[in-house]
Amino acid sequence: MNYFHSVRLDRDKCKGCVNCIKQCPVEAIRVRHGKAEIMEDRCIDCGECIRACPNYAKYVERDHIDDLNHFAYTIALPAPSLYGQFPDHIGPGRVLAAIKELGFDDVWEVALGAEIVSQAVGEYFKSNRQIRPLISSACPAVVRLVQVRFPALVDHIIPLESPMHVTAELARQAAVAKTGIDPNKIGIFFFSPCPAKVTAVKSPVGGSRSPVDRVLAVADVYGDLLHNLRQERPDLARADKTGIAWGSSGGEQAASGIGNSLIVDGIHNVLSVLEEIELGRLADIDFIEAQACPGGCIGGILNVTNRFVAKVQLQHLVRDLPPERPLAERLQQLGVDKIQVPQIVVEPRPIVHLDRDLKKAMQKLQQANELEEQLPGLDCGSCGAPTCRALAEDIVVGKAVETDCIFVLRERIMDLALGTYNLARTVPPAMDKRKAGMKEERDAAKRIDPDSGT
Repeated sequence: MNYFHSVRLDRDKCKGCVNCIKQCPVEAIRVRHGKAEIMEDRCIDCGECIRACPNYAKYVERDHIDDLNHFAYTIALPAPSLYGQFPDHIGPGRVLAAIKELGFDDVWEVALGAEIVSQAVGEYFKSNRQIRPLISSACPAVVRLVQVRFPALVDHIIPLESPMHVTAELARQAAVAKTGIDPNKIGIFFFSPCPAKVTAVKSPVGGSRSPVDRVLAVADVYGDLLHNLRQERPDLARADKTGIAWGSSGGEQAASGIGNSLIVDGIHNVLSVLEEIELGRLADIDFIEAQACPGGCIGGILNVTNRFVAKVQLQHLVRDLPPERPLAERLQQLGVDKIQVPQIVVEPRPIVHLDRDLKKAMQKLQQANELEEQLPGLDCGSCGAPTCRALAEDIVVGKAVETDCIFVLRERIMDLALGTYNLARTVPPAMDKRKAGMKEERDAAKRIDPDSGT
């Protein structure tokens, strides 16, 4: 199966260090022949390898703002976390006006879709009490982490579409009603804080086509936005503070109103929580808001502002925003009486781990277990695999050899050196008599002339 991945490798910049393989939460990276290799069937596009790479050899493939020229009518979708990139005295009206100045015909806040999804999450929670805990589907990296590494937990994912896609559908419908333009000629551009959302647009979970047409990195447009912060357009602001708060960790939980919840951010922290769920230890928790980036979307690698600063700025903005009218009234003013949040199908992602044939896979599993016992268990990464266990599995599937481990290689070299030394001391039987005669001649020479050489 072919997968689209927004996280890419620049082989010219890669120096073969092992920083990335140690940070990947799904062990999707190996270093082979001096260069990193990304295993496409495992990668979840969380971007941790980009954070870890000191050589800037990983990057995010995204679209360019010049693509505005490909559409007759364009709409910008800023993520809620975008507001945290600016000082808190710069409100939504100024930020949205600055976005429109980039050349867009309209701007729709994804925070509005977040409000809609929050209500849908609350309703889903009340009507589905069989499975606990329920896990938010808002972060595409977390959804893919479950698909790849915890396939038994896919039923715990709340199968609701993301705020980004909900907002895109609303914006397109409104644009068609307003302009009469062919929907296919309307371009919807999402301002993304992370690579996972780029992948969510290019290759959505469930296989359906995304209503978003292009994805721009916040970092790519940030400079122009700063330059455009000249006017205030409060009429462009459609979202409430509850939706804007989604930009930081804890915002979704607060908006959905589910009290017995767990909030976790940072992909490795999410990993540990999912392990607890898999072991059945968190069945007393109702809802888990899990986000791959530290601090939530404000910690995305495509943002600009330090995540701690961005969190404070977003909190101050939300605190100072005036109370808004109820969501139903605002939607009615936009010409939307009722909206149904689409459901998604979350299935395990198929991975050929050891072998497609079950019998052969079991045999290779046994071989991997035996090989792991022979390896040092230091998980140093020098072999190009993140752990000794991963190396053992790579060996049994033919992607590595035992001597890739420097400790095994050293033992083999020492054995070879010792064998060579012992061989050098061995004299063929035919030379034994000659050797003894030469010794007698030397001894006789010493008796005649003590000063003679040995």
